[in-house]
Amino acid sequence: MSDVTENTLLLETTKGPVTIEMRPDLAPGHVARIKELVRQGFYDGIVFHRVIEDFMAQTGCPNGTGTGGSGQKLKAEFSREKHTRGTVSMARAQNPDSGDSQFFICFTEAPWLDGQYTVWGKVTDGMDNIDKIKRGEPVSDPDKIITARMAADAAA
Repeated sequence: MSDVTENTLLLETTKGPVTIEMRPDLAPGHVARIKELVRQGFYDGIVFHRVIEDFMAQTGCPNGTGTGGSGQKLKAEFSREKHTRGTVSMARAQNPDSGDSQFFICFTEAPWLDGQYTVWGKVTDGMDNIDKIKRGEPVSDPDKIITARMAADAAA
C-alpha cells in the first residue's frame, strides 16, 4: 500500500467525484482521525450544510445543521499553510481545540483563516464539482457526500 493512496481521500458527492490529498505532515492527528471516521462510514450521506459564495463549503455534521460531530475533539494543529482555493481545513467553535468531524473546502483564498484553523488537505481533482455545490446558510435541499473512501481501501 503506497503512502499516496493511504493519504488520498475520495469523495463521491451529489455533484460528482472529488479527490483530496491529505497532509499528515501538517496535521497528523486530524488526518488520522478523519481516516478513522471515513473507514467507519461516518461521512457517507452527510450534507454540505453551510456553503457561502466566494468563501467555502462546510460538511461533516451528522445532524446536517453544524451543531454535531463525532464526539471526539481534536487538539488544534495550526500551521503556516495558506487557505487558498481547494484548501481543506477543520471547522471549529471558538475554542481552538474544538475541531471534531466538520471540515470545509475553500472556494477562494481566505487569508484571515491562516494560522487559525487546522489545514489537513487540498483538493487535487474535482474542484469544479465543489464549485457546483448548492449555496446557503443553511442550505435548503443540500448537496451531500454520497460516500467517502480512502483510495487505499477503494483499490483493495
